[in-house]
Amino acid sequence: MSVLIHLFVGLHIIGIAALLGGFLGQMKAMGAGQARFTPGMLHGALTMLVTGVVLVGLREMDGGTLNHVKIGVKLAVLFVILALVYVKRDDERVDKALFGAVGGLTIANIFIAVLWR
Repeated sequence: MSVLIHLFVGLHIIGIAALLGGFLGQMKAMGAGQARFTPGMLHGALTMLVTGVVLVGLREMDGGTLNHVKIGVKLAVLFVILALVYVKRDDERVDKALFGAVGGLTIANIFIAVLWR
């Protein structure tokens, strides 16, 4: 079970990297007002959702304890990110504030995962 959990943690990190990497890759375009949500950002967020749900299930099956409030907050933040990216995925340009919000929420989600004990 431990190997399976570690596999999904790795996939979860790949999803985070895709979402955050897409954001960071568009920073220059954001400054010029030309930023857009890339397909990789949407796929990264979806990967985070699927692997996160699987991780919760695996941890529960393994008998581990989980902080359900933390998981709920992370899930809520991810739903907001997913909603924003999904709705605006076909737009040629995304407002700076909206694009920055997705980046900020992604970073917040990372810090929630790492710092909340």
